Amino acid sequence: MPKILNQLKDLLRWTPIAACAGVLAGLASALLLYSLEVATRAREAHQWLILLLAPAGYCVGLVYKHLGEKVAAGNNLIFEEVHEPNARIPFRMTPLILLGTFLTHLFGGSAGREGTAIQTGASLADQLTRPVRLSPAARRVLLMAGISGGFASVFGTPIAGAIFGLEVLTIGAITYEAIFPCFLAAFVADFTTRACHIHHTVYTISDVTRISPAHLLSAAAAGIAFGLMAMFFARTTHALSHLAQKYIQRPELRPVAGGLIVTAAVFALHTTKYIGLGIPTIQAAFTTQLPWYDFLAKSLFTSVTLGAGFKGGEVTPLFFIGATLGNALSYLLPLSPSLLAGMGFAAVFAGAANTPIASTFMAIELFGGACTPFAAIACVVSYLFSGHRGIYTTQRLGLSKHTIAREPAETLSEL
Repeated sequence: MPKILNQLKDLLRWTPIAACAGVLAGLASALLLYSLEVATRAREAHQWLILLLAPAGYCVGLVYKHLGEKVAAGNNLIFEEVHEPNARIPFRMTPLILLGTFLTHLFGGSAGREGTAIQTGASLADQLTRPVRLSPAARRVLLMAGISGGFASVFGTPIAGAIFGLEVLTIGAITYEAIFPCFLAAFVADFTTRACHIHHTVYTISDVTRISPAHLLSAAAAGIAFGLMAMFFARTTHALSHLAQKYIQRPELRPVAGGLIVTAAVFALHTTKYIGLGIPTIQAAFTTQLPWYDFLAKSLFTSVTLGAGFKGGEVTPLFFIGATLGNALSYLLPLSPSLLAGMGFAAVFAGAANTPIASTFMAIELFGGACTPFAAIACVVSYLFSGHRGIYTTQRLGLSKHTIAREPAETLSEL
């Protein structure tokens, strides 16, 4: 009985804290999604704005240099604080990342929104640490709840968001210390965003191939392709970021270089489909055959944008890359293009973020249960073939992907 009472006391203690974190994350995501809708409409209506991407990048770089040096690491700073709670995340992370993401999208960068949602969710949640007098261990739980709330509310996937907050921190290991706060914050955040009359994009798999051994083997083959693509994207983005830091000493000039490259590419190709979120192309991947190279073009546009220091996230571009790669694989595999698009949508993200379970649940929440066997196989295989260095550099290694029933490596460098 004492154990049950202690558990009940713990749940009652965390309910208002996690709910508050969820409300804050949901409100921030609502503002983010609304601002990105405004930015996208304005950019597409006035495409000359893309010519100002480099100057906008300079402004973003300058603001972060003078006001946001402590929060410039973004998601990686938050993950590091979860691993080793040290100093409270400054509140200014929230307005800075919202502004930086808005400018990136308004002027034509190729970026996503999950990074922004994670940063706003966690940084706002962390402001509760001092008022409620949380210990370092409890603060770790609060930050995880903020991550879950941000992810859940920006995509409208509360179950995936809750699991993401538990799964993303350590490769190959999930801890359940924050399971209740993460789930509560995720559902409250999603409800809050929807209460603000923000509507999430609807994706529909129109044709789910029947289950058979041959088709499940095809799903595994697709998973290998998705994992290799996730590895390519992560390594390309990190390599470009390293090159920019090596050869351009002043951080405010790095987005200028990236902005010039992206702007030149947009006008050279005479299309804006590879900048911004790319949601129209993602939706089209479920309904029509697209050019086979769309996934590669989006990958390069996004790697240049983020590698140069623009703000935003990687996940929505990864949805684009995965959906269009799946669409292209329909030329080779006996699965429907719509199903492959949905599998790629979730599986490339699974490989790049090292979150196969959260990604599988995301596919279920977005596309329905009929796709579950195919999405699960694609996500797991993609995770196994994507390497250990994903899009989040401060992820820690719990267990190597390449060993079963063997001692885990201590660090990524041992692999």
